[in-house]
Amino acid sequence: MRTTRLSPLRPHQIKLAAVLLCALATGDVLAQAKPAAPAAAAPSTGAPAAKPGTGFLPPASSSAHVIDSVYVIVNDEVITKREVEQRMAEITQRLKAQGAQMPAEEDLRRQVVEAMITERAQLQLAKEMGVRVDDTTLDRAIGRIAENQKMTVQDMRNAMEKDGLAFSQFREQIRNEIMMQRLIEHEVDSKIQVTDAEIDTYMAAEKAAAADRVEMDISQILVRIPENASPEQIAARKARADEVARQLRTGADFAKIAATYSDSPDALKGGSVGWRDPDRLPPIFASELHKLKPGQVTPVIRTNVGFHIIKLVDQRKLADAQKADQAVVQQTHARHILLKITPTQSEDDARKKLAEIKQKIDSKQATFEDMARQFSNDGSASKGGDLGWLFPGDAMPEFENPMNALKPGEVSDIIKTPLGLHLVQVIERKAEDVSKEKERSAARQVLTDRKRQEALEDWSRQVRDRAYVEFREDK
Repeated sequence: MRTTRLSPLRPHQIKLAAVLLCALATGDVLAQAKPAAPAAAAPSTGAPAAKPGTGFLPPASSSAHVIDSVYVIVNDEVITKREVEQRMAEITQRLKAQGAQMPAEEDLRRQVVEAMITERAQLQLAKEMGVRVDDTTLDRAIGRIAENQKMTVQDMRNAMEKDGLAFSQFREQIRNEIMMQRLIEHEVDSKIQVTDAEIDTYMAAEKAAAADRVEMDISQILVRIPENASPEQIAARKARADEVARQLRTGADFAKIAATYSDSPDALKGGSVGWRDPDRLPPIFASELHKLKPGQVTPVIRTNVGFHIIKLVDQRKLADAQKADQAVVQQTHARHILLKITPTQSEDDARKKLAEIKQKIDSKQATFEDMARQFSNDGSASKGGDLGWLFPGDAMPEFENPMNALKPGEVSDIIKTPLGLHLVQVIERKAEDVSKEKERSAARQVLTDRKRQEALEDWSRQVRDRAYVEFREDK
């Protein structure tokens, strides 16, 4: 049978739990909302999906006893009962570990199933558009995950398999997450533009309002409105939001109510959004939050996404990071000679050759530029190895750290990086005030984030609403 669901969820974090990573993901609906537009008459088939992320938990053993069957059909694929029960167990485990109050099982199941539907619909679109992740890219991503956990890939694999999670399944989870990220970059991020005029307007407003900047710790409850909802659907959603507000006024626990009623991706975290700069929130939210004291909640707020109730958990003064103090950055003008390690040139051969080149340069038998033009395996060889002016972070650490230790005119010892073996010479250094540039860059990022949140919400809703979804009655 075909039914409508209104509550997407995709919990998101990477964490180590019993030396193991587990697959969960989340998004942010609160910051994606915008003021409501008039609703159309036709009902919708669903709600938008949350922003994909990456995270991992060990699979729950209880799912092993589930008799598998089709739970829901999403386009031409199925989500099975076993998959739903496993995800239910994973999230229940996490909520209990956090000491959170548990919502009713049916409410939790509704959230989980909608999350899986939206995930599946977006992943299907990625595959339809030809988004692919090759094994080399996947291996590098898994290597970074292991490195962040201070483990080798083999250690991480052993720990997973010890707790019953197949490493091949883990690899496919990461592959899917990378595919989703690439899809969003193509469909959403690449279409966002911020003009210089918008940056100028934003910076002027920032300076005018810089006196009492605060950061707010907030939580939210969202009762979502389906796209093209009928007046009757909107009225029903409004009544639900009003009932939530009534319960909160009579002393109900916000986190429990959020986990029970909220249609936002952070519902299973008790609605917790975390610390936010009000400037990065939609103005309609920031305006109401500025009226509150910590512990208070806003009235029901209507946006195009639905009806929101936001709690100001706490607030604190922001460090004034945008003072007019100069931000002085040291730049280095350098050149190098690179010898790559190839099947025809071993590392030992490259080292011997660079040692001979360095000896000639040090003894004034040849100049660095001439040796670079003659021997360097880099595109800069024709310019005598000149790399131009480098800012901090422009070069990889294996190259930058030894370079920073050199005095102007000095030639380094042999340096090894993933590119090969290098000799580096610092030509000169200078300090430059980049505070204005940094301010504009930060302003551009804020404006990009705002536009991205709104664009991602709209795009996600369209993907979810286009999906054919059939819930099986024999579940």
